Amino acid sequence: MSELKTKPNDGKVIDFLNTIEPEKKKTDSLALLTLFKEVTNEEAIMWGGSIVGFGTYHYKYKTGREGDWFCTGFSPRKQNLTLYIMSGFSRYDELLKQLGKHKIGKSCLYINKLEDVDLTVLKQLIKESIEYISTKEWS
Repeated sequence: MSELKTKPNDGKVIDFLNTIEPEKKKTDSLALLTLFKEVTNEEAIMWGGSIVGFGTYHYKYKTGREGDWFCTGFSPRKQNLTLYIMSGFSRYDELLKQLGKHKIGKSCLYINKLEDVDLTVLKQLIKESIEYISTKEWS
């Protein structure tokens, strides 16, 4: 079985975020850092070279593959801010309707800038996702 390439490391989150350009994306990223810390009560950890993760959970699939992953996090990508909602979105239709301008992937929430979304709704989405992740059986 192949080993995951994205792993937690000793990189300094604030140093990484201070390299983000343009300035608006850096400002939004620093605001997300504060928001995620507030919601998760966890310290931020660098995962790989560009993901800021919060908390961890252990998963084990029926195939035998298992590992540890962050519960939630974000990455300031070139095109947008990518927020990782590891529980997926199938149970959050009402919150997504209230969130504001966004796109979603399987576990990724894509936003262009923080002003595009309702931060109260975003906090609730993160909180509910973490609650779900922490109670789910991963085997």
